[in-house]
Amino acid sequence: LQDFRLEFGHHQGRTSSVWHGGTATIAQSPGDEVWGIVWKMNTCNLSSLDKQEGVEDGIYVPIEVSVHTQTGKVLTCRSYQMKDYVSGPPSPQYKKVICMGAKQNGLPTDYQEKLEAIETNNYAGPVPIMEEIEAAIKAEKINSA
Repeated sequence: LQDFRLEFGHHQGRTSSVWHGGTATIAQSPGDEVWGIVWKMNTCNLSSLDKQEGVEDGIYVPIEVSVHTQTGKVLTCRSYQMKDYVSGPPSPQYKKVICMGAKQNGLPTDYQEKLEAIETNNYAGPVPIMEEIEAAIKAEKINSA
């Protein structure tokens, strides 16, 4: 995604009760870029995705963006931008999930290094959703062995 940058923030200044830190958003920024994965899905699933992304709670708003693929195609995609946010670092657990996804999906090494360099808020308390993710990954490894 060209001319955008990855940012982290707190909607209306409130820390995420799920992730205990800032959560991701994108902001227009000429000359910058955000790497990610494009998922193809049916439009009948949009309301479910919007709900998951906090649209009905007024946290994120869907936007249309032009994504340049590695093969040179330009795709019109849906992304989400956080409304009314105050910048704030992510928890180490949230950063870990983002970095794991970047690695798993083979994003460019230099971009992965940029993600690894993101400063966190050093939150060390429990993050139940992270425990669920790690348990699912462990179960997947056991089942595929």
